[in-house]
Amino acid sequence: MSNLPGNDADAPREADPREADPREADPREADPRKTDPRDSDRVASIQAEWRRERPEIDPSPQGIIGRLHRVAAYLTTELEAVYRDFDLSTGEFDVLAALRRAGEPYERTPSELAERTMITSGGLTKRCDRLETAGLIERRVAESDRRGRVVALTPAGLDLIDRAYAAHMRNEHRLIAALDEDDRGALQGGLARWLAHFEGSGVASDAFPART
Repeated sequence: MSNLPGNDADAPREADPREADPREADPREADPRKTDPRDSDRVASIQAEWRRERPEIDPSPQGIIGRLHRVAAYLTTELEAVYRDFDLSTGEFDVLAALRRAGEPYERTPSELAERTMITSGGLTKRCDRLETAGLIERRVAESDRRGRVVALTPAGLDLIDRAYAAHMRNEHRLIAALDEDDRGALQGGLARWLAHFEGSGVASDAFPART
């Protein structure tokens, strides 16, 4: 067989794509579950910089607390967008939701409402003033105790919070869609234990109402 230049036998064989080295696979085709986002997000870069600059200090708590801060900021923006669709602020939604959860006749005393929404009496008064002006709540004498006064939903308020809550939950389901069942279970368990630590020790802040 001739080895002269130009002989087809000496021509480099074109690679068969079916024989590609699996180590050279297109990264876009990689399983995203096998890529740890903790290695590439902004918090990770901050931690890396601190490890470089202050190697004697362990920055690992930033991996949890820093990400919680960032997630909370995104969640606040997304949640408030739905409240605005119903012409409500976050605080006003909290008041209406607390009254709706009370069940018929959808009323609570001011002290109960302040406790359920975790705000001061002064802050509650301002929210209730706006909601009463809008015809969504009323302040009246309690049906069960004629000496006391309660805050109650009006029919318009009941209709609004039922629609707002349905939209709110659709939004929350959308927001956690990126997490699988294992992620959700781990987060619920871990966050519940952590929250219990703060609330049990009396250091929980009035700045964080429950919006469920």
